[in-house]
Amino acid sequence: MKTRMTSRPEAGLNLFEVGVIIAVVALLAVLLVPWLIESKRKANIIACNGYLKNVGLAYRVWAGDNGDMNPMGLSVTNGGTMEMVATGDVVQTFLVMSNELATPVILYCPNDSRGQVRNRFTGLANSNISYFISADVTNGDNPQAILSGDGNFELGGKPVNPGLLSVGTNDPVGWSASRHILCGNLVMGDGSVQQVTSNGLRISFLNANMATNRLAIP
Repeated sequence: MKTRMTSRPEAGLNLFEVGVIIAVVALLAVLLVPWLIESKRKANIIACNGYLKNVGLAYRVWAGDNGDMNPMGLSVTNGGTMEMVATGDVVQTFLVMSNELATPVILYCPNDSRGQVRNRFTGLANSNISYFISADVTNGDNPQAILSGDGNFELGGKPVNPGLLSVGTNDPVGWSASRHILCGNLVMGDGSVQQVTSNGLRISFLNANMATNRLAIP
C-alpha cells in the first residue's frame, strides 16, 4: 500500500506573521502605557484630595477640643505649635494632631516622588509629609483663609526650599508640574478642600485677605 503524500504546509507561523504580531504588541504597549500612567496619576490626585479632607477634619476636631484654636494659634506650653511653625517646622504640628489624624499615611501625596510614605508617627520627617501649614491661620474664623495644602510651590517660576515661606498677595506664586499637572489642593479655613490652578492659587491668596501668608513648607 502506498503512502499518500500531501502538499499541505505544516501548521505554524512564518517569520512575517511573527513580525506582524510583535509589531502589533509593541504598538499596543506604546498606546496603553501612557494611558495607564495617566490613569494612575489621576487616581492619585483623587487620593490626595481625600487625604487633605481628612487633614482638614483633623484640624477642626483638634480646634474643637482646644478653644476653637488651631495648633498654630497656641504656644508650645499650652499644647500648640505657635513657636515651632513660625520657624518653618511642619512636622510638629502634625505630631500634635496625631490622635485626630490617626495615621501619617494621609500626610503623603501618592504623586509626591520626593520622599516616602510612613506608617508610624515615630520618626516622622519632612520627607514623609507633602503638605504645607499656614503659620497665620490660628483659628477657623476666616473660612477663605488657606490653612494647608500641597507643598509643591514655585515662586517666580522657581521651586521653593523647605522652611518658612512668606507669600505676598501680589507675589508670582504657582504650582510646579511635579505633582498634579500644574494644579494643587488647598485646605481652607473651614476645613473644606479646593483644587485650583496656579492662577486660582494666586486668587485664593487674594481672597483670603490675610495681612501675612507665612507657609511652613516641608
